[in-house]
This record gives sequence, structure tokens and C-alpha cells, in this order.
Amino acid sequence: MTQELLHNIATEVRLFRRVEQKEEFLFVLGALTARLISLSKAAEILSLEPEAFLQILDLMGIEFSYLTEDDLATEKNW
Repeated sequence: MTQELLHNIATEVRLFRRVEQKEEFLFVLGALTARLISLSKAAEILSLEPEAFLQILDLMGIEFSYLTEDDLATEKNW
């Protein structure tokens, strides 16, 4: 991926004003979904409260859960 393509993708994120904030959000979102960082750490990096970050994810239609696939299966069968 070229820097120009990454820049173009980041500019489409309408939540933040500066491109740097948009790029940081996308990076944090990737790290969060890969479970490399916690929700609290993601919010901290973005200078947000965890509840505010969860609300942003919800507004964007991004589902986030601390549960693993096994946890979800167990919960469904309970």
C-alpha cells in the first residue's frame, strides 16, 4: 500500500478533523480487533474515555466484544 492510498482511506473517516487523528484511529481499531491492545488502551491512545470510544464504535456499526468465539458459543448454549 502506498502512503497516498493510506492517506485517501484516512480522509474518509469523518469522525476526526486532522488526517493524523484519522490514521491513528484506523491503526488503533486494527490493533483492537486483532486483540493486540485492550479497549482501555485504545481509548487512552485516542485520548477518549472507554465509554466514549465504545459509543463511537457503536455509531460506526462496529461490534466489539471482549468475548472469544468459544465464550459466545458457551453463552448461546447457556
